[in-house]
Amino acid sequence: MTVRVMLIPPAMNAALREARFDGDAPLDRSGRERARAAAGAVPGAVLALSGPSERCRETTAALGLAARAEPALAGWNLARWAGRRLDDVAAAEPERVTAWLGDPSAAPHGGESLHDLIGRVGGWLDSLGGPDAPGTSFLAVAEAAVVRAAVVHGLRLPAEAFWRLDVAPLTLTELSGRSGRWNVGLGRPLTAPPAG
Repeated sequence: MTVRVMLIPPAMNAALREARFDGDAPLDRSGRERARAAAGAVPGAVLALSGPSERCRETTAALGLAARAEPALAGWNLARWAGRRLDDVAAAEPERVTAWLGDPSAAPHGGESLHDLIGRVGGWLDSLGGPDAPGTSFLAVAEAAVVRAAVVHGLRLPAEAFWRLDVAPLTLTELSGRSGRWNVGLGRPLTAPPAG
């Protein structure tokens, strides 16, 4: 049975603007306003889900969705790097950042490796489209790294392709199919239909 999985990265906040590793920071005023403005463009789904971060939960609420938190959609666990600026970490730990960027199995921060992230998100995705899953639609607000990991897994891309995917806030990425065979529609902006 075909499953439709729609993923929306959360709205902007100060951490994203400052190139910080996913700290669990709230949306800023601009992010909340943009999410509210996009609410009318969110497609319907049988089940709405949210990553557990504050940014995902606030975006979900601003989009007008009644969603349940899904632990498998948690952002990339970067352990001791969480909340820090990429530039600061690169200056303090250049060899570790190089290893992290170059080796998908490296986790010099003490959290998940890229392979671990893709495996976690891929396991969740495949559980929705498994042979015993009913055909249905899911809509989830999830961190950009989770969306990128889903695309890499769904298309069976090499893990290194993760670094080549750009996922903008409040865009829609859609995977349709089933475990082992997914089609992907990337990055449609959420814009409300014109009035009148």
